Amino acid sequence: MAERNRARPQTSPAQLPLELVSAPGHSRDDFLEAPGNAAALALLDSFPHWPSPVVALVGPAGAGKTHVATMFAQATGARMVPANTLTLASVPEALSSGVLVVEDLAADAVEEAVLFHLLNLAKETGAHVLLTTRTAPAGFSLSTADLASRLRAVPAVDIAPPGDALLAAVLVKLFADRQIGVDEATVHYLLARMERSVAGAEALVAAIDRAALAARRPVTRALVADLMRAWDTGAGQEDEGYGAA
Repeated sequence: MAERNRARPQTSPAQLPLELVSAPGHSRDDFLEAPGNAAALALLDSFPHWPSPVVALVGPAGAGKTHVATMFAQATGARMVPANTLTLASVPEALSSGVLVVEDLAADAVEEAVLFHLLNLAKETGAHVLLTTRTAPAGFSLSTADLASRLRAVPAVDIAPPGDALLAAVLVKLFADRQIGVDEATVHYLLARMERSVAGAEALVAAIDRAALAARRPVTRALVADLMRAWDTGAGQEDEGYGAA
């Protein structure tokens, strides 16, 4: 299929374009490798020969923890459970497949008794658990000494936020997924102003595509400059769901 910047459909100005592109995927094919995520990918590829049955994937919001965790779940059949939904009663079922991802773990995300039960049962059953968290569990401030000791033994693998080179590649890929070709000047303009995360890039590209279709304009530096200025002042944010960061 030919790329667009494409001929715009003949719609009336008031007609809103339909969103025909699927949501960005979280498969291995959708993941762009970079030095900052190399250790996370190595962890995924080394399963089940981990240094410990429980490992923490540590990084700030937007670094790609969910993408890596989803790839891990797809490859292993792991269940994915938000930390704040775990209870004493739900732990056995969560571990029933033998592989579990606990997302967004924090010291205050789950009761200490629940987390301690999870770690004990995982050890008893030989289950593997991947914890995703913004800070290494070894640094959690906890009142249960045995739990704190157990978490200090959990290996932590860091994933760094995307740098300019990775974000540029992500932008080009996201536009290409929508059959839109963008030049280097447009990408550099966006890099200087966008939210520094893959999720931010996904939201930004979707918003630009919708706005370009509605305006029947090609995606150029001039268009994105107009859009970013409008979003920065609040104009059109309700429709596009994105403001300049």
